[in-house]
Amino acid sequence: MLAASLRLPLLLALLLHLAWAGSTLAAAPEPVILALDGEFGLTNSTSAEAIERGIRTAIDQINRSGGVLGGRPLTLITREHRSISARGIKNIRELATIPGLVAVFGGRFSPVVIEELPVLEQTRTLFLAPWSSADAIVDNGMTPNYIFRLSLRDSLAMPFLLRRAADRGLTRVGLLLTNTAWGRSNLDAANRHFERHRVPESVGTVWYNWRDRSLIDKYETLAAAGAQAIVLVANDDEAAVLVREVAALPPERRLPILSHWGVTGGNFVAEAGPALQQVDFTVIQTVSPLRIPPDRLAPVLETAGRLFGIHRPEDIVSPAGFLQAYDLTRILALAINRAGTTDRAAVRDALEQVGPYHGVVKDFDRPFTPDRHDALGPDDLLMARFRPDGVLAPVD
Repeated sequence: MLAASLRLPLLLALLLHLAWAGSTLAAAPEPVILALDGEFGLTNSTSAEAIERGIRTAIDQINRSGGVLGGRPLTLITREHRSISARGIKNIRELATIPGLVAVFGGRFSPVVIEELPVLEQTRTLFLAPWSSADAIVDNGMTPNYIFRLSLRDSLAMPFLLRRAADRGLTRVGLLLTNTAWGRSNLDAANRHFERHRVPESVGTVWYNWRDRSLIDKYETLAAAGAQAIVLVANDDEAAVLVREVAALPPERRLPILSHWGVTGGNFVAEAGPALQQVDFTVIQTVSPLRIPPDRLAPVLETAGRLFGIHRPEDIVSPAGFLQAYDLTRILALAINRAGTTDRAAVRDALEQVGPYHGVVKDFDRPFTPDRHDALGPDDLLMARFRPDGVLAPVD
């Protein structure tokens, strides 16, 4: 047993240590909370994970550089909706009540985000869209508008796909669309284009439902109507079904397919299998990591490599979601610092003023303005094709 003369100094040392530890913990800066409401858990989906990795890559870099607001670290919490709108609405209601939460990032599925809009407006929750493309997400009638998007929008995507068909001499196209708000958004955009341009012309529109197990009859309907190409709005599951069915046709009956980018949000290459290389299949994108200057991409890959084992541009799965979420997170951090607070209304106002920002997707003079909450425009689009190794490579 320690002598009394030794016990007292040890006790004092212990008390001093506990007091120091307590003061250190008390002085730890409060984190700034971000959230991601995505389609985690959905079979074959890679989109929510890509968005999360882009956000976490940016957060790691920001925190290593001192965080925001003079030293506060950013932190991310996630919720899953599995592409079910009711789950998404429940998630938004819960997230909106978290003290200190600044903004919620969304996932791939436009129909879910559209259903969430009334709750986002009611709770004045700042919402950032790094993937979902339906026009109504941003063109939502909110005053003020709490939705900001760094992603494709359908009124840009569909005209681009139709122009690319015309550039290839494909003068008659058929539209094969998902029977959702996303599909209807694309039909509206296509019809506006057809009204202003004679080429290409539409031979008709055919709808399919989510989880349909065969699309070949719908494809054949458009082919019989004289389509020289199919403009497809689909996610990975249904697109893979179509590709396998088209590849089984004689080569002369395999029409080119120009696709919206939902197919890049899942295991499309594996689902389609060898059939993918037997079909003329191209997909719209806003960015390709293969085109980003190496010196600009290197810091992203260094961080993503340490966190997720992503060391090369070819390693980035669902690249548009990853890169757009990365840039959107860094822009949000600039807005938080500009606002000088985590108050959502103040950060919302600051997002309309941030700039310039040198991103990996592109350089922005001002990503957003009071009149424009879409960061990307018609010059930020390209077409890509899946190589035999599964990498999505530009074809422009």
